[in-house]
Amino acid sequence: MMKLTLVQDQAIQALMAGIVGAETFDRVFAGIRFDNIEGTMLYAFAGNAEVASDIEDSYSPYIAAVASQVLDKQVDVVIVMPKVLQ
Repeated sequence: MMKLTLVQDQAIQALMAGIVGAETFDRVFAGIRFDNIEGTMLYAFAGNAEVASDIEDSYSPYIAAVASQVLDKQVDVVIVMPKVLQ
């Protein structure tokens, strides 16, 4: 397992903001933290279970593509959990 650095986390967030736009990013991604990668699975923490589920269901392919670019490592699966489980 590899823990993401703050710079990697913020780079993924910034690129996602560029993809989804500021309004959607502020509404959906507020407080997200891209935490670590294990194999080809990227783990992230979001504000609550509803937001985590929405991000995982609606934005996983985009996050995987962005994270693969930022981390220079293949990301196939994005798992988003509520912060209460971290």
